[in-house]
Amino acid sequence: MNTILETSNLSIGYKSKKETAVIAENLNLNLSSGKLISLIGANGIGKSTLLRTITGIQQPLAGNVFLNDKNINTYTPLDLAQNLSLVLTEKLPPSNLSVFELVALGRQPYTNWIGTLTPTDIEKVQEALELTQIEHLAQKKHYEISDGQLQKVLIARALAQDTPLIILDEPTTHLDLLHKVALFKLLKKLTQETQKCILFSTHDIDLAIQLSDEMIIMTPELIIQDEPCNLISKGSFATLFKDEHIIFDAERGKFIIT
Repeated sequence: MNTILETSNLSIGYKSKKETAVIAENLNLNLSSGKLISLIGANGIGKSTLLRTITGIQQPLAGNVFLNDKNINTYTPLDLAQNLSLVLTEKLPPSNLSVFELVALGRQPYTNWIGTLTPTDIEKVQEALELTQIEHLAQKKHYEISDGQLQKVLIARALAQDTPLIILDEPTTHLDLLHKVALFKLLKKLTQETQKCILFSTHDIDLAIQLSDEMIIMTPELIIQDEPCNLISKGSFATLFKDEHIIFDAERGKFIIT
């Protein structure tokens, strides 16, 4: 397995003229091909800030982010779009696009200035539709499908973009349990079949423990990356919530309410 993205002594946070707010520092994370990696932590801990920093949207306070052995700050927007795809939870702007056309937007880093799809582009879009099992939705308008189906469409768009790394910010938000499980299983399947690395933030910790290859846990004290079984044996989940009524049961591998 080769490393796709790594951070070196990375510090994240916000700078203003008056002060610097440090969220986390000295982070040394490693994202490898074929891995499904979840990012978890309490609300407001800084998960989105970390994702924005490692994708080049936000500048780090210190340290570096390397994507395919190259500092992320040295990428042009076009080169970055060919190496990293991002799926956000924001609502889509109003449009009349079909599912096929929405997925085809993932080919923009490769198409010419008028956006003409080549046979290769169409093949990549078709492949993405098949991998996410939404070929039957291809001609539907994106506003005619459910939230769970739309989430699959956005993942298909990222697959069509054909990058070694896909990052998703809370992809299971607004989904019921059935669709959450289906989406987690889809992400797992995609890492195995495509050997891409998929990193996603989530509040569905019990599901993440069951299906992730690795997890990144954010707490006010530290950020740790490891396999779920190792994190359980280290007692890392016990530090996640500062509430005596929320306890992590290491034997069952899940949180319980007392």
